[in-house]
Amino acid sequence: MKSAICNIFVAIAMLCCLTLSASAQRQAPAGDSKVATPRTADGHPDLSGLWNGGNGGGGGGAPEEPGDPNSFQPSVFAARHTEGLTGAAALINFERDNTILRRMNGNKPPYKPQYWDTVKKLDQNGNTEDPAGNCMPPGVPRVGPPAQISQTPNQLIFLYVAGGAAAFPATYRVIPTDGRKHTPLDDLDGTLNGESIGHWEGDTMVVDTIGFGSSTWLDIEGYIHSENMHVVERFTRNGNTLTLQTTVEDPDMFLKPWVMTPRVVRLNPDPLAVIPETPPCSERDYAHAVTKEHH
Repeated sequence: MKSAICNIFVAIAMLCCLTLSASAQRQAPAGDSKVATPRTADGHPDLSGLWNGGNGGGGGGAPEEPGDPNSFQPSVFAARHTEGLTGAAALINFERDNTILRRMNGNKPPYKPQYWDTVKKLDQNGNTEDPAGNCMPPGVPRVGPPAQISQTPNQLIFLYVAGGAAAFPATYRVIPTDGRKHTPLDDLDGTLNGESIGHWEGDTMVVDTIGFGSSTWLDIEGYIHSENMHVVERFTRNGNTLTLQTTVEDPDMFLKPWVMTPRVVRLNPDPLAVIPETPPCSERDYAHAVTKEHH
């Protein structure tokens, strides 16, 4: 028994060292400094394109390329740490490792003390409590970077692919950029994605969103929010790289605004590429619910 426990602690320690080592070696995305950022007729960066390289696209898309230096890339980690395993064994090991790494992330929402017990309980029972397990859309900001963007002079259209193991259905957002103001908050019915309005700040597209319901999570760890949440997403294109920096304010539950870890995705270079059809959403299987194994 002592030997088994020691082996577990050694494995965790090695995983910590690997993560710290990777952090120390993080570098900025390469290959984009020589690529000019395309612009529209009005001079703004053109965000249009299929952004399914890197760790975005609503949980799906192509395998990761060198992208965000500050965030975990699941498919790369899975390929490296499930070598030699197949089928259910590879998936379970990936889920467990992914869960460990997520909990090692020090960038957590700054909840007021009275909410942490609820967050921990929801996290422990995530397979039954997570709305994503019942095929609910992830909502903003959990949906992450879009898999495809279509940009016009007066609006942005974001397309998101299905979320794979997270059970997210494919979804979309239409974001006006015509200078309109938000609807008064008291006149809004809370929704999953809220009311989003975009505007340019220099070369960065700022998407400001209010009017949420409280049924979605901010991430897999049971991170809940109130109806008074306010989300600001900043999209910056640099060559063929798109960076999403998100800030979440929730005066009801947070001690201060939460600046989420940046997400970076890369443009699909294939001009004929399209978003692949994704299978319909299906609820998580009973076996995982019983074992509390995280998807």
